[in-house]
Order: sequence, then structure tokens, then C-alpha cells
Amino acid sequence: MKIVRDYQFTTGADKGASIAIGNFDGVHIGHRAVIDIARAEADRLNAPLGVMTFEPHPRELFAPDAPAFRLTGAAARAHRLEKIGVDILYELTFNPALAALTPEEFVTRVLVQGLGVTHVTVGADFHFGAKRAGTPDSLRAFGADHGFGVTIADLVQEGTEEVSSTAIREALTEGRPRDAAAMLGHWHRIEGPVVRGDQRGRDLGYPTANMSIAGLHQPKFGVYAVLIDVLTGPHRGSYRGAASLGLRPQFDGETPNLETFIFDFTGDLYGEVISVGLVDYLRPEAKFDSLDALIAQMDADCAQARTILERP
Repeated sequence: MKIVRDYQFTTGADKGASIAIGNFDGVHIGHRAVIDIARAEADRLNAPLGVMTFEPHPRELFAPDAPAFRLTGAAARAHRLEKIGVDILYELTFNPALAALTPEEFVTRVLVQGLGVTHVTVGADFHFGAKRAGTPDSLRAFGADHGFGVTIADLVQEGTEEVSSTAIREALTEGRPRDAAAMLGHWHRIEGPVVRGDQRGRDLGYPTANMSIAGLHQPKFGVYAVLIDVLTGPHRGSYRGAASLGLRPQFDGETPNLETFIFDFTGDLYGEVISVGLVDYLRPEAKFDSLDALIAQMDADCAQARTILERP
């Protein structure tokens, strides 16, 4: 998958795609429905399949002091989009200049002159341009004027609930990773490099792969049964494990992180990129009277996680 970050410097090979536009935070089943329509149009037009998104997320520009909300960082989102067969990711730099474009300027400068799109697919709740003044209906009218097709995708429901990144965040906040997974169409994954921690887990007999969750929405703190993909390095592959997400109250931690114990694994993962999928919430964080009590609970957590992950 090719990544294009500036619409003003696209080459001929980057133009003419059938694209889906949105933030695609989490790449959930609603997003997939939009992308699949764009894919069908790409096949019909013999065009590349493109996805247009924005980095940083517009909310980060307009509300920089708001709590972290993203389900996926840019790299994880790109990895997920590549996995589902997107040819070109137009990951446009979202800055005040782009935010100030009127809906008509966005269409003419970005979609027509910059990318030369052949078809655009968006969700029914899509807005674009300065002050979110552009609507699906106005996009359809602009498409008719400029010669590209437009499809408006219906919003997707899971059961009685409308699928949205907001609903997924709520499920994760409440410790319901399976409900989040039903809306995502995949396990909610935290992806990033393994960083050095305090190495207390090694001393306890439970060495962990530690990851930062800075900038991401924080699921409910506690212990989870997890599935792990090691994406880089000599230990590439899929594994099972148990992970603690939160502040580590036993050791008076101050910065939330994710610490994953990988079952039946030996090897050095420092600096490698891993992806940890939250399967089931096992219990809240707790502070124990002794390290022996903590180890006994970790033994029980891992036994429970192993049972769950036999049929995740």
C-alpha cells in the first residue's frame, strides 16, 4: 500500500482512484462498509482503491487539550487498511490551511485537481470543509459538476446499536472488549514498539512486553486475556497471553501502560512492534498485601486466560 501525505504533489500513478473518505478510527465494520463500496466502484472503473484520512485527527487540532480518544494511531490504522487491501492511503496532513478550505475549495483543490478522483464514497454522517459546512448532498452535487461519482453509504448497526467509534470507546471503557470487537469486526488492538520497563515482571517469573498507550483511548484498567501478533523481528508470529493495562498499583505507577506476558515464549522483543488484541476482561487492577499474593493471582489470571483463549 502506498501512502500519500500531500495532495498537491501527487503523480499520475496516485490519481484516478475510487476513494472512501473519513477518519476511520478503529477501521470498524461501518468503515469497512464504506470502503467495500469504494472497492466495488474501483473494480467497476478499473481504478485503484484509495482511502482518504487525516493526520493528525481533526479533533486533535481543534481540541488539543481534550483527553486522548483515538482507538488507533496512524501506523496501526495504516496497517489495518493495508491488511484489507487498500491500494493507496491518502493520509493528508490536517493543518489550519486544510481546515480553512470551503467545501467547494476542498472538492476542487483536493479531490479534483490534487487527486483526480473517479468516485467518492462517504458515510451518511459525513461533513467536510470549513465549519463542517459540506454535506453528503452537497458532495453529490459537486461530483455531478466535476465528473466524479458519489455514493452515500448507510450507517451500520450491530444489533440495535449504531456502530460508531464513540460506541466502541464506551464498550472498552466499561470493560466489554467482546462488544467492542463485534462493532470493530476484529479484536481491539493496541499496536506499537516494545519499550523497556522496570523489569519487575522478570523478577516475579512473569517477564512482560511493555507498551505505551499515550495518545490512545484508555480501555478499562485491569487484566485481560489477549492475543498477540509480533509484527517485526525474528520472533514474528501469533501468540497468546495475559496483559495488565493501567497504573500498576502494586508498584505505585503513575503513567498508564500495557504489560503483556506471552505464554510459552522466550526471546528479546525490545524495539520490535507488536499488536495486542483485547479478548476478555478478567479483573480490575488491585494492590496485594505481598508479592507472593500478587504472584498467586497472576498464576490464576494466566490459567483463566489460557482457558478462554483455547476458543477465543
